[in-house]
Amino acid sequence: MKKKSGREFILSGRKVVSVEKNSIEDLQKRFSQKSFSSDFSNAVELIYKCKGKVVVTGIGKSGIIASKIAATFNSTGTYAFFLNSADSIHGDMGVFRKGDVALIISKSGDTHDIKQLIPALKLLSVKIISIVGNIPSDLSVISDISLDASVKKEACPHNLAPTSSTTVALVLGDAIAVALLEKRGFTSDNFALVHPGGNLGKRLLLKVNDIMSKDNDIPVISVDSKLKDVIYMISSKRLGCTCVTEKSKIAGIITDGDIRRLLEKNLDDLIDIKAGDIMNSKPKIISRDMLAISALEIMEKNKITQLIVGDKSGKPVGMIHMHRLIEEGL
Repeated sequence: MKKKSGREFILSGRKVVSVEKNSIEDLQKRFSQKSFSSDFSNAVELIYKCKGKVVVTGIGKSGIIASKIAATFNSTGTYAFFLNSADSIHGDMGVFRKGDVALIISKSGDTHDIKQLIPALKLLSVKIISIVGNIPSDLSVISDISLDASVKKEACPHNLAPTSSTTVALVLGDAIAVALLEKRGFTSDNFALVHPGGNLGKRLLLKVNDIMSKDNDIPVISVDSKLKDVIYMISSKRLGCTCVTEKSKIAGIITDGDIRRLLEKNLDDLIDIKAGDIMNSKPKIISRDMLAISALEIMEKNKITQLIVGDKSGKPVGMIHMHRLIEEGL
């Protein structure tokens, strides 16, 4: 066998992408067909009104796609469960209850395990939606709603390995999930509740209060503080700034940059300079309930690295530095 070159690998890759792209475009065209669009709408409506859960099932490559679709449902507000079709006929049928909906993924629609599953679902009065790559087939005919996921050809050069067909089934499952998300009015706040971990969870859930410096770690001096005390406060708290207060209320902020600029301009009479003379009297102040990602956006917009956290009375309750946000992976 002739050894392939890197260029041939690239051409092969481009061909696969092209074939699968064409398959998705064919799927998109089906939405213009009255029968398909009606079936799709009815499938979304059936799942939306489901009083139980959606059990997504399939076998082989279709089972892998089914697992992903179930995961997408769960993360977008639709209660779903993945069940391998082979397991279902060997004891796991107990997962089904009356009022559930079965979403079955199958390329052929004639798989033996799928055929054995159907009678039991009918006895349980479970509604069946199928995503099938073979129309008509036993599965498509017996389903309450069947969605055409057929493809003209697989990206596999032998037209055997499920490639284009699994891509189309996956896209169709995503389309159902997003349609349900929109119908339910599923918001970013809802999304955060089911994605508490990782960077995504942090962006949606992490509050300023969770990571700000507080209590004795807040750098605070009064407007009458001398320059040496300002410098000591900035250095000791290691946040590159200090909050300036007057009568316990936030009056301004002094950063280490302000100190450097002062020294560049005036090396005489520094002993008489007080915090109130060099502070920025219009600091950016945020609340402790603000999302941490929103605090980062304020910093980026204003090209600053620190923010004072204040309460409703105007008193400082915390300080947040961009480095802390970076540490959190935001």
